[in-house]
Amino acid sequence: MNQTHTWKQKVKMMFHILLPIFITQVAMQFMVFFDTVMSGNFNKENLAGVAIGASLWTPIYTGVSGIFLGVTPIVAQALGARKKERIASSVIQAAYLAIVFGLVLIVVGGFAIEPILHAMSLEAEVAKVAANYLHFLGIGVIPVLIYTVMRASIDGLGQTRVTMFITLLSFPINVLLNYVFIFGKFGFPSLGGAGSGLATSITYIIIMSVAIWFMKRNDGMKELRMLSAWEKISFKKWKEVLKIGTPIGLSIFFEVSIFAMVTLLMSNYDTVTIASHQAAMNFASLLYMLPLSVAMSLTILIGFEVGAKRYKDARQYARLGIGFAIGMSSLCAILLFFLSSDVAALYNPEPSVRELTQSFLFYAIFFQLSDAIAAPIQGTLRGYKDVNIVFIIAFLSYWVIGLPSGYALAAFTSLDAYGYWIGLIVGLAIGAVGLFSRLAVIERRAKRGILADK
Repeated sequence: MNQTHTWKQKVKMMFHILLPIFITQVAMQFMVFFDTVMSGNFNKENLAGVAIGASLWTPIYTGVSGIFLGVTPIVAQALGARKKERIASSVIQAAYLAIVFGLVLIVVGGFAIEPILHAMSLEAEVAKVAANYLHFLGIGVIPVLIYTVMRASIDGLGQTRVTMFITLLSFPINVLLNYVFIFGKFGFPSLGGAGSGLATSITYIIIMSVAIWFMKRNDGMKELRMLSAWEKISFKKWKEVLKIGTPIGLSIFFEVSIFAMVTLLMSNYDTVTIASHQAAMNFASLLYMLPLSVAMSLTILIGFEVGAKRYKDARQYARLGIGFAIGMSSLCAILLFFLSSDVAALYNPEPSVRELTQSFLFYAIFFQLSDAIAAPIQGTLRGYKDVNIVFIIAFLSYWVIGLPSGYALAAFTSLDAYGYWIGLIVGLAIGAVGLFSRLAVIERRAKRGILADK
């Protein structure tokens, strides 16, 4: 990354960072998309089972991996401040920490999966698919957390094309493995939707291995002494990662877990409703990759500028990113309005599932504008290393306001399952307002030269 002096240069730099991240995020989300679509084409019980399993796994995974996204602003600010000698140590210590978190998740998950599923009102086949899916995912927990550290480090250095190529390499492998393990091809047993969990874990192992290979062989990484030697555990470095990363992880957890909780609450409905909700939510998540990619780009760019104390440039990047996200998300919302029937048809051929999925997709349209504002602002604040207030806003808007209002509408009005979607929309909108207010405070502090060093 380089310092920019004009708006034209900033636009060029932003897209240089953004496009590879967007391609990477879409490819990763397409893995989930194909897990869902291919499981749904096996049968609706497998679609529902994967939906339940994913709803339990996704908030835990995104919350824990979010901790290691804290490596990105640490690396970006060190690069901007020309303190490159700190980078390699931060990365290896974060990798150690990822292994510890992975082991804890495996042990806790091994004891918790069966009791949780048993407590839910699920059809026997749906519960079986969910349990097997989660057990298979356990194989890839440590590899995916290590990869998250590697990716956050590479992205923090501005080399987002590298992670793009790694993900594009792994995407067709994941789809092929899904085909093999879900439907039982080439002599392998047919595992149904649970097979997508095994395919995903193998893919995690592959992308971790490729990322490590790159960091050990690339000349630029060698210059930074990246992964050049083992170090003793440094609890001071662990504290640095946790100080920045834990609020990020909690913010992501509060946001993602509310969607997962809604899916779990919908286990009280029939299989058609669960499958339709998950299909619509899966596609909404795919659209979310655009504002999320802008957010990740802004974390890198603004972290670089803040590290160099160029706060005016940081503010200009924030405006560029937010404006672009709003424009593109509005376009996506319009397209979804006209193509909802075609999108619903991708997930399951049964008319009842298709019709209900289409209905849920209309509510997903309203997610777009809130996400277009909230996600880039989150990325901006992470670039400033301002992360504590963000997770408080996420908790209040999603869990104190969004989920209770959604439950009330679903339980006490004729809206039924649609009430949960309205509650999610309310929570997202309030979160966006809160984040915008926080950004205004931080930018005023930066302008007056009183931004606290973190």
